[in-house]
Amino acid sequence: MQTPAENVMKVLTGKITDTVPFTVYERKIPQCKTERELRNRGMCIVNRQYNPYITCMPNVKQESRTYMENGTSLVRTEYTTPYGTLHTIDEPKEFTTWHHKRLFTCKEDYRALLFMAQDTIIKPEYERLLTQEAYGGGDIIYRGSLGSEPLQQLVSSWMGVEKFSYEWMDNRDEILKLYEAIREKKREIYRVVAESPVRHVNYGGNVIASVIGLEDFRRYNVPNYEEACDVLHRCGKLVGVHFDDNCRLLKDAIAGTALDYIEAFTPAPDTDMTVAEARTAWPEKTLWINFPSSVHIAPLETVYNTARDLLKEAGNTGRFIMGITEDVPAWRWQKNYLAIMDAIDDHGGTGRLKS
Repeated sequence: MQTPAENVMKVLTGKITDTVPFTVYERKIPQCKTERELRNRGMCIVNRQYNPYITCMPNVKQESRTYMENGTSLVRTEYTTPYGTLHTIDEPKEFTTWHHKRLFTCKEDYRALLFMAQDTIIKPEYERLLTQEAYGGGDIIYRGSLGSEPLQQLVSSWMGVEKFSYEWMDNRDEILKLYEAIREKKREIYRVVAESPVRHVNYGGNVIASVIGLEDFRRYNVPNYEEACDVLHRCGKLVGVHFDDNCRLLKDAIAGTALDYIEAFTPAPDTDMTVAEARTAWPEKTLWINFPSSVHIAPLETVYNTARDLLKEAGNTGRFIMGITEDVPAWRWQKNYLAIMDAIDDHGGTGRLKS
């Protein structure tokens, strides 16, 4: 009998299955009676916690401390390099983290950041993944990660959108030095992941089209996708990107890549593309969506009908996975997930209504 994880892998490789997969990130579904019911009905949990490598910076001293400020628990992490000490301030919050202060503050931080990028060492870590897969069973699929794209690492992790945008205009040469240093380390990660037991891997994401623009997306993102795909495809690995923002501006550039799947694609009304438009734009890629978050607070009937409509729009290609990649209100997730599963059960495996 086919397991939920096998069902997901079949769809990722373009094979027709009896049921459209329904997947949920491991941090978006608490263990409980409803979770067990959904797993018994075929839901697959996507576990992203067991990456096939670890990174360290042997010449960078890291120290973290937790403290309270106005009743809020915050974590300050310091990174001491030969060129100065940088720090972040984060607020862990249930299933996510709010970033109050990122690494980069001013132009004087570039030397320290470059040192951190060049000091990074990548080490294979296959055993934990193999052990967890053996324990996990067939209703959990384990995904690897290549981390963020080199430029996106600066946007999402080290600088934030506003600071990056100013620095891109004022100090682009310094940004590009960091880009090249991070890119070199990514090439080491490609090789380590290619030789690992992981079967599919995400490369970054959270790309904001209105920030990067089409020209720079083609110049600084697409070549990295192509290089990663070239290395990983030779070892039979599948590669996708977490494109969860507006994609219309970038759709043709994405279509031209060797990526196998588009993950966390969030359809209208939350972005500027529908599932039908995405299927037309990327007919040879598996579309692994995030059920639109705005609908989670709508009446339950709307949740069900939206799921059915998305399945219809996906057509009969078989290259479609219904997913949950964002937080759902605690008081709604159980009913909503069951409604989405009901809609899937009322359809055939390729998205066609059962007769």
